[in-house]
Amino acid sequence: MTVTLTTERLILRRPKAADLQPSIDFFMSDRAAGVGGPFTVGQAWRHFGYELGHWEIHGFGMWAVTLKGDDTILGLVGPWFPVDWPEREIGWMMFANAEGKGIAQEAATAAIQHARTELGWTNFVSYIDKDITRSIALAERLGASLDASAKCPESHQSLVYRHPVGKAA
Repeated sequence: MTVTLTTERLILRRPKAADLQPSIDFFMSDRAAGVGGPFTVGQAWRHFGYELGHWEIHGFGMWAVTLKGDDTILGLVGPWFPVDWPEREIGWMMFANAEGKGIAQEAATAAIQHARTELGWTNFVSYIDKDITRSIALAERLGASLDASAKCPESHQSLVYRHPVGKAA
């Protein structure tokens, strides 16, 4: 089942093949430093494939974020839980064309609501690189706080921001 979310300005939809090149451009850029990049073209291609595969395996994943009326991908935001992740995550990767417009917060707020009400998640985190101050600020605006005792995925050296424990629907 594919779920599309709508906010005041945004459509959050399942990623599709047309999102490949903008995603490769992101993963090859310095903006991907927070997720281990920048990557080579082959690594970037595989990272986009992970996004598609996560949906196939779990039935949920990060949504491609677009503006209403414009299907151009602005980033990827949403629930993420690979097999080797210690905890469920709400993650975000925003592309340069979305910077400074409040799009990440609007999309992440919708993703958090969906995780609670539709996926039944009551406890989750965001893994954030210590040098990505804009992401840390976003996590804090979303109500998350640093959890120094939480574990990171083995492949990451991230700070763990825990979102307030909430009730599932």
